[in-house]
Amino acid sequence: MARLGLETEKALDTVRDRYGRTVHPSDAADIRTRRTRRALAEYRADLGESALPLLAAATQALHTMPPSAAVEAWHELIASLATSHGEIMRASTAPSEREASAVWVHLAHWADTGPIAAHLSDLHHTPAPEFTADESRKWTERAQRARSRGGLDLFESWFSADGRRITLAYLVEDDDSEVVALAGDPDAPGWAVIGRYDNELDAGTALPRPMPPGVLRPEGTLRFNRPDPVHEVPLQELLRDVAEAHQAGDASNALLIATERGYEQGAMTQLQQLVQTAAAFSWALESVQGQRIGSRLDSLGRQLGFLADEVRDAAADLGATVAVLPPHRVPKPPRTKPRPAIGTTSPAARPSHTTANARRA
Repeated sequence: MARLGLETEKALDTVRDRYGRTVHPSDAADIRTRRTRRALAEYRADLGESALPLLAAATQALHTMPPSAAVEAWHELIASLATSHGEIMRASTAPSEREASAVWVHLAHWADTGPIAAHLSDLHHTPAPEFTADESRKWTERAQRARSRGGLDLFESWFSADGRRITLAYLVEDDDSEVVALAGDPDAPGWAVIGRYDNELDAGTALPRPMPPGVLRPEGTLRFNRPDPVHEVPLQELLRDVAEAHQAGDASNALLIATERGYEQGAMTQLQQLVQTAAAFSWALESVQGQRIGSRLDSLGRQLGFLADEVRDAAADLGATVAVLPPHRVPKPPRTKPRPAIGTTSPAARPSHTTANARRA
């Protein structure tokens, strides 16, 4: 699906203008119909017979997990994948353009969330015993001392089926390092070391398997079912417009486009939205450090909003000057090497000095 999506985007670029607007809608529809037919054929070949057993294995794995909000949501997801599988199989025989448009939602759903079902179905694993209470206390004290001097290097984190956050770290002491596993938020009180391992591979084998990671917005758009791109003027083009402008109104217009709000957002507005979305992501990590970074990013996003307002006001004032650049700012001609005048011959090249020439002299 990723390869097919990339090929489709390249084909759709041929029916869009320089700003991403679709200028040949019928051709775009044909491209999407061909994409859907190819996806249906590949789905039928790869998942036609194995999808339902895969979903059954995922459901069985969920029954072994402690009840939680995540388990309930995964049950709903598995049920929706089963529904989508039925719709895909019904439409897999040469669909019309209308049917192809309708079934693509189900294909995109499988492409985006099917890996979660595959992940859940492959959780048959019995972890090794963890530290006893005394062992955990001793290793936790060592890890806390190491962290106070910068000797605890975190490098991987996941959530287990019982809801614990597990983090792998290198515990560095006297130029020697060991792999340890922490349970809990390393930036909050209460975390503890639950195991020590020779290497990362041993740790992954001994510890509980990772659960599928979450998403920032459960109701968000799917990767393979994104809306058409919005009309957008590239920032590089706006920069070029200002550098090549002669009148204040041209420079003002470029700044106003960069700070545009609403549907056709400008570059500065998009940057603000990017920072604020990253802040929401950081908060959604539900960790102490995530909350801190989320607050920083949120503050920076608000500052970018204030800055965009100032740029917009300055752009309006610049346009109101009704001014042009003074004529003494003349462009410099390009530096070129002068050529001989027409009808003249170039002077003969001076012979190089050699021993033979010296003897003849």
